[in-house]
Amino acid sequence: MTLFPDTMNAVLHESILGRAAKKGIIEVNCVQIRDYTENKQCQVDDYPYGGGWGCVMMAQPLKSCLDDIMSTTKGRKSRVIYMSPQGKPYDQQTARRLRDEYDHLVLVCGHYEGIDERFIEQCVDEEISIGDFVLTGGEIAAMAVADSVCRLVPGVLSDEECFTGESHWDGVLEYPQYTRPEVWEGRAVPEVLLQGNHAAVDEWRRKKSLERTMDKRPDMFERLELTDKKDIKLVEQIKKERSRMKLTQPVGCRPAVGSDIDDIMLIVRQARNYLKKHRVDQWQGEYPTQNVFAADIANGECYAVTYGERLAGFFCLTEAPESGYDKITDGKWHGEGKYCTLHRIAIEAQFRGTGLSDMMIDFADETAKARGAECVRTDTHRKNKAMQKLLKRKGYVYRGNVLVDEGEHDPARQAFEKKL
Repeated sequence: MTLFPDTMNAVLHESILGRAAKKGIIEVNCVQIRDYTENKQCQVDDYPYGGGWGCVMMAQPLKSCLDDIMSTTKGRKSRVIYMSPQGKPYDQQTARRLRDEYDHLVLVCGHYEGIDERFIEQCVDEEISIGDFVLTGGEIAAMAVADSVCRLVPGVLSDEECFTGESHWDGVLEYPQYTRPEVWEGRAVPEVLLQGNHAAVDEWRRKKSLERTMDKRPDMFERLELTDKKDIKLVEQIKKERSRMKLTQPVGCRPAVGSDIDDIMLIVRQARNYLKKHRVDQWQGEYPTQNVFAADIANGECYAVTYGERLAGFFCLTEAPESGYDKITDGKWHGEGKYCTLHRIAIEAQFRGTGLSDMMIDFADETAKARGAECVRTDTHRKNKAMQKLLKRKGYVYRGNVLVDEGEHDPARQAFEKKL
């Protein structure tokens, strides 16, 4: 019910709603209130009793318009709603309720200083507000309600998932969306969305939804009652990540030099303690020793990853064939031609969870490519889940099992490979 049916029709009969109306899935009628006046001037408003600014819409045209509409409902379950800044705040749950409980909605659009209170008392079932602000009329609010309810009707959208995964459906905001090109003005699409791992994509999207809700709508997040163990784990993960150090200085990569060895060995000790804590039998003896890194540096195979001027991590990359890799079992290497071997890689404890380890793998890949390698091969302990997750996240693929000859207690390793 409106004074501007042509304007509303132009919006509500276009695009998705327009196509749904043509198919008969929904029906949207914009009815001119002025057609139901009882005077020659088609007057719909008059001055307010008690004085004051502006005019008030009269009860009679509104009631006559509503009566005519209701005479054609044929037993439908109807709801008369007045769009009002005094109404209950509108949200997705209200849209779902209106879709579920009624099959006929009458949205009354007021104008001027409002409508005669007697019409509201006698004819209106509920008042709805789309926000704590005032518009010149109810049309914009009514179109918002009509759109949000109609799109939930089965058949209007191509699939139910079109709205069940969106903001507000289950109390959280929607995850970020990306499309082509893969890189736009230097900004790349998150790598997890490019790898084809649907389970990883689902987890990333859910995590981003929770994260966005925490940041953009803390009021919504406070009302969330999380019962799913996966959601609880993701929230704990987000909070843990946020308590970690943030990278605010440039991260770089350079060939390591002799003066870096003390810092490298400090990181080795930290890594050894981390692996011991997680019951990973790797680096639990004397290996890797200071002499091993001195040889790596002398051969130009050790690289320092820096944060500002500080050494934050290291990796070793060699072009020399790894003899143990020739005896791979339970699988095979897929790459052919020249390869580089990535080994002895670690970051300082303070940088865990900051994303620096991902950057370090990127540096290693770029270095191998610059050396003319067609792929990179590496290995890690079967219980070193953190390293395995990092490698898989960066596009490395498990190829089988190998044995290392480094004086370790447990020489069995899982082999990974990445084609460049």
